Amino acid sequence: MSVSAPTAVRGDGTTAASRARSRWRRARGPLLVIALLVIGALLALLPTPRTSNRALAPDNPGSTGGRAVAQILQGQGVQVQQVTTTTAAVEAAGSGSTLLVVGDTHLTQDDVDALAASSADLVLVDLDWSVDQFVPGVQAGWGTSTPGTRTASCDDADASAAGTITARRWLWVDESTAARTCFPDPSDPTSVTVAVLDGARTVTVLADGYSLRNDSLVDAGNAAFALRVLGHHDRLVWFLPAAGTTSTDSGLSMWDLMPPWVAAAALQLAVVGLAAAFWRGRRLGPVVHEPLPVVVPSAETTRGRGRLYRRSRAYGRAAAALRAGAALRLGTRLGLPRSATGPDLADAVARATGRPVELVSALLYGPPPTDDQGLVHLAHELDRLESEGHRS
Repeated sequence: MSVSAPTAVRGDGTTAASRARSRWRRARGPLLVIALLVIGALLALLPTPRTSNRALAPDNPGSTGGRAVAQILQGQGVQVQQVTTTTAAVEAAGSGSTLLVVGDTHLTQDDVDALAASSADLVLVDLDWSVDQFVPGVQAGWGTSTPGTRTASCDDADASAAGTITARRWLWVDESTAARTCFPDPSDPTSVTVAVLDGARTVTVLADGYSLRNDSLVDAGNAAFALRVLGHHDRLVWFLPAAGTTSTDSGLSMWDLMPPWVAAAALQLAVVGLAAAFWRGRRLGPVVHEPLPVVVPSAETTRGRGRLYRRSRAYGRAAAALRAGAALRLGTRLGLPRSATGPDLADAVARATGRPVELVSALLYGPPPTDDQGLVHLAHELDRLESEGHRS
């Protein structure tokens, strides 16, 4: 009766579980990188939150934002619409609405002309070079780092209701202007904080937007002034000019026409490319076989390999090499082909040596030793088995 060789343990001492653990240890690093990249890409594809950190933006909840004013106005029934292009601002704002323009850094002369032609009431904040084109005789003046409290000192209803406001900049006015001026500098009547030009529409110029900020509404009469100036109509168009805004749709770059997640996706691809380049760059490439400069005796090579096995405690590999050599020599001595199976070889060796087939199978295909003593014992037993096989 023949007994088949054990298959749960390989000759090098590995099992299915140990091989699976080894593969997992090798693959977990790249898998973790891939998982992080996938998570980052999914986060980039999520809708962007409806908040920003831009100064005086109606969706900025920070200290310099204008979200508090916008939400209070919405609670009072005012429809607040945020736009970032001149075209959208002119189309959204019409007669019976208020158009708030914050800054003119990114505006061109065509933009100013288009805004000046709008029929909506204008509230202009933090303008520099274009102030006198909306209100002749008024120019942007100097500012300070520390806000100061200023008294209305005029007959404007909105300014009188507020009484006082806080600001950090001034407007310069000359005697020829037709605008009403409020919140003047007590020492210089030509320096004011607010200028109001009445006509077919009302144009209100604020030297700066400090009184509209979230963190300053509780100071002086800032809240009353901001809500009255911006709440005259049921519709408020909040225009925050951005870089590249024009009075027409021309001049937009390819990136301006792409969805916002494209930049994040491009960044993810760049990170993947760099990681792949680093990974491939560290590889040493395939092993190159070169002729040895000297002839090394086989005994020395064997001893050197044995020392390496011993140093790394590779008992399984050393045992597999001993068993493979013994099986090859016994099979050749007994006339078995190289394609003979383990059970066939164990049966032939058992018949030749008179040993039980179970013992022969355990010597040739059993579990690997776990220490030096077990490896030495296996080597002696294999040597005795070969000697008995050669004597037959």
